[in-house]
Amino acid sequence: MFSLTRPTAAAIEEQVTAARDLPVDGPGFLTLALGVENRGLPPGFERDRSRSVLGRGQTAFASAKRAFAQWAPFDLGWVRVANPSASIAVEQIVAVEAQSLGLWTLNLSRIVETTDTSERFGFVYSTTAMHVEQGEERFLLGWDTATGDVWYELEAVSRPRAALARLGFPITRGFQHRFARDSHRRMREAVLADKSVS
Repeated sequence: MFSLTRPTAAAIEEQVTAARDLPVDGPGFLTLALGVENRGLPPGFERDRSRSVLGRGQTAFASAKRAFAQWAPFDLGWVRVANPSASIAVEQIVAVEAQSLGLWTLNLSRIVETTDTSERFGFVYSTTAMHVEQGEERFLLGWDTATGDVWYELEAVSRPRAALARLGFPITRGFQHRFARDSHRRMREAVLADKSVS
């Protein structure tokens, strides 16, 4: 799962195709309506949850939705969606490429739930066996019409699957926290950069 070289376009396509036949193996704790809250997690799983305000009003919400559709939460320099033409739709395989400490990984998950309403937009994906972690993650946008705030929430439950990820657990956790920070920052930048947001 770890490589010293970046996966080629052909390798990415091959792995995405292979992942389509794999079941998801997350613990089934996250839905768009309900996070983990106070429920206990299975042994070895960790939970992360973060929320930030991206802007205010309907225009900012529309801008955030456009950024989601272009996979901006993953457009971090050291992380990207390697199949960016993928749509946010149930059963879609999402291939997340990451580079850390000189190593490359390609992690395959399947979208298991989506929402698209006038005040909510987002998805939950669950890992396949072709992922260095086992778990699931929720990416959710909301527009609070009472306050005007447009927020981005990220919640994940996971445990390391790959031996190297288990051995380097504290480092792995550090990169998970970095991903959350960078993802929130990238979404704020995307909304601010949208010329349609006043």
